[in-house]
Amino acid sequence: MRSPGRTAALLGLLFGLAGTGTSAATVVLPELASELGVGPSTAAWTISVYAVMLAVATPLHGRLADAYGLRGPLVVGLSAMVGGSVVAALAPTFPVLLAGRVVQGFGGASVPVLATALISTLWSGPQRSSALGRLAGIAAAFSALGPLLGGALEEIGGWRLAIAVPALGVVSLPWLARRAPAGGTGERIDRVGALFVAATAAGLVLLLQSPSSGPVTAMIGAVMLAVGVPAVAIWVRRRPTGFLPRVVVTNPVVLRSAFATAAIPAAWFALLIGVPLTAAEWGWSPFEIGLLLLPAVAVGIVAPWLSRTALGRLGPRRTIVTGVGIAVVAMLTGAAGAALDSPVLLAFAVLALNTAFGIGQPAMISAVDGAVDAAERGIALGIASLVFLAGASIGAALVGGLAEVTGIAVALCVLVALPVMGLTVLLLGPRQRTPVRV
Repeated sequence: MRSPGRTAALLGLLFGLAGTGTSAATVVLPELASELGVGPSTAAWTISVYAVMLAVATPLHGRLADAYGLRGPLVVGLSAMVGGSVVAALAPTFPVLLAGRVVQGFGGASVPVLATALISTLWSGPQRSSALGRLAGIAAAFSALGPLLGGALEEIGGWRLAIAVPALGVVSLPWLARRAPAGGTGERIDRVGALFVAATAAGLVLLLQSPSSGPVTAMIGAVMLAVGVPAVAIWVRRRPTGFLPRVVVTNPVVLRSAFATAAIPAAWFALLIGVPLTAAEWGWSPFEIGLLLLPAVAVGIVAPWLSRTALGRLGPRRTIVTGVGIAVVAMLTGAAGAALDSPVLLAFAVLALNTAFGIGQPAMISAVDGAVDAAERGIALGIASLVFLAGASIGAALVGGLAEVTGIAVALCVLVALPVMGLTVLLLGPRQRTPVRV
């Protein structure tokens, strides 16, 4: 069997490009806000709408892959990511920018679930663990390079170049179109279920960001959440094989693994917003902020080895516990760095979170993959990624909503509750009894 190195590296770069949709954009938020005439809290919606689309669209892409194979959804998703990047980069007004970011996030959401599904389809055993580790490591390293890349591009041609970075994914389309398998079950997509899930996730983000957006935003978010949660529950009972299959959403291993690991992207997105905002208050330029985060790139070099070693020695469950524990330390360190105006502490916090990401996501994928049948793999990974990336939108929304009210340090301290809750759920739950394929 062909070595997964080249494919995993390319998919990791694509994953990283999807990540730079956030990491490259965060360092240019002050310049973006100034040119388009919006405040800092409003500009943070640039990150939040991207994050919520990543979460909401991920299971949809998983369903599309089950129905039509990996090739079509992957090509469509990457095309949307590229097209949305171009629209956002050329946006004359803030609403047009947000529209482009929605399309960009929808397309970017195809990468996590379809990339991991492609690796799980093509390889097994140690090769798959190595490929997943390489993917996560390269993705984390490239995402960590995002702030530096965004800062450098801002100095060269303004914030619009930084927003356009994910458009580089267009060069991978021909190769992936040949490599990804086509053909699926032909099953119809449950559009009503997808709509309920999207509305519920959007309501949560609106509610979380309302401290800086006002009572109207809070009211709309609360109503969407209050209506959406029971609607999703009722629809799952009525359509047990619909958008959220009951056999997957009631699988305790899938839910606990995804919920616990979701604390890692929550912390990651929170720091990606919090660190640049803190450094900007010191008078640092976007390029200087990128240099501050540069040491975190080193994690990507050793991430495949870390992931492979951790999964081999600890197994998925204990590896997730380790990753989430590192996220707790990173958040507290980041809060201390913001409170003490310490660049060293902020840089260490991002470095630690990159480590948590590099081992946490492959562990979640391995846990989920070992808990479901092969026929359910695509949607199970999609739902797990929905929960995982919902953490990203929650982290971005909370920091965006609380930063102007409480300050960055307090907002990061509040977010520590998420990994603590995740650890509690995972540790109190029963151990996985089915053998996990790593």
